[in-house]
Amino acid sequence: MKQSADRARGLDANELNKELREGTEQIFRLKFQMQMGQTEGLKKLKSLRKERARMLTVLRERELEKK
Repeated sequence: MKQSADRARGLDANELNKELREGTEQIFRLKFQMQMGQTEGLKKLKSLRKERARMLTVLRERELEKK
């Protein structure tokens, strides 16, 4: 867990935003597949949501540092 947050802190804002968009798209596709009964990806969904939250936290930290 610590490694993911450190990795996110090492990225610049553009890379973080790109990964956030990709993660959001993956979450959407995974939820859609789960609704259709095509996959059992609950564990993957949880990990994607946590990773997205870490990236948002890093962006917020940087926003607060600027003030």
